[in-house]
Amino acid sequence: MVINGRIWEPALAKENNCLNAAKACNLNDTCKKYRSAYISPCTSRVSTAEVCNKRKCHKALRQFFDKVPPKHSYGMLYCSCPVGDTSACSERRRQTIVPACSYEDKEKPNCLALQASCKSNYICRSRLADFFANCQPEPRSLSGCLKENYADCLLSYSGLIGTVMTPNYLRSPKISVSPFCDCSSSGNSKEECDRFTEFFTDNVCLRNAIQAFGNGTDVSVWQPMPPVQTTTSITTPSQRARERDRLSNVLEPEDSLYQFCGSLQAQKLKTNNTIDVLCVDPQIDPSSSNTISGNSSERQASPSGLSSLLLLLAISLHCTLTPIPVSTARL
Repeated sequence: MVINGRIWEPALAKENNCLNAAKACNLNDTCKKYRSAYISPCTSRVSTAEVCNKRKCHKALRQFFDKVPPKHSYGMLYCSCPVGDTSACSERRRQTIVPACSYEDKEKPNCLALQASCKSNYICRSRLADFFANCQPEPRSLSGCLKENYADCLLSYSGLIGTVMTPNYLRSPKISVSPFCDCSSSGNSKEECDRFTEFFTDNVCLRNAIQAFGNGTDVSVWQPMPPVQTTTSITTPSQRARERDRLSNVLEPEDSLYQFCGSLQAQKLKTNNTIDVLCVDPQIDPSSSNTISGNSSERQASPSGLSSLLLLLAISLHCTLTPIPVSTARL
């Protein structure tokens, strides 16, 4: 945009999020430690013919993504860049894994041959299987992912880095990644090879997951899970009402009291003994019965209801603690 003869760029274009992520990594002890641990072997030339020790570089990269908190490792790998940016921000993101050592090779192999090489190594084989499972695209899904889980997809993608199937960003206007391979010399397997590469280069699930993290719309990927909610905070009003009724039923004294008295009366009839126990019959004292059967709020608000409840509790205590005198038979 030109204003007063000067070219003004959008604020987003000036923001290099990938540079900011690298600075944030250097301020974190763990990130700085493991980043330095892979930068060294990935940039040290072994000989005139070998630019680095790729095996050591791959191992150090795996440790970086295994040990460093996702907030920092993902921040560098999945940082967002302005649309259409092919330099500065996006190039820094592409250089995160030191591709001259970890990604590129003297010759570009066939992708199916590279896949076969990956499957011969148990680490690469299992991580590639995870990537296929967790980043499976689904066009009908709102997220673009079959499993509706960006976190698993991002984790699976980062797990491939440091294997022979190490992917990296392509120099493209849109987010597109690929292993270092192509489908030349595929013969009759060209269609199969194309499907394999498109799972990387044109994967809507992976692309949406990277964009969501970079834009901060999927912060749950690296933030700790919130604490488990209590029962009262997740129940509906009707469930809370039922819970109150259940608790009030537990606190109802009349059922247990009448059952207690009934058992004593049954004992008297069975043994022909006189048992001096004061029992309240709810049919004789309807006012008490009506007070008990009311809801909990009425009991709390009504003084007479509270008095009746205290009376019943006192009777229950009396029935429990008072010894039962038994009269002897007359001669």
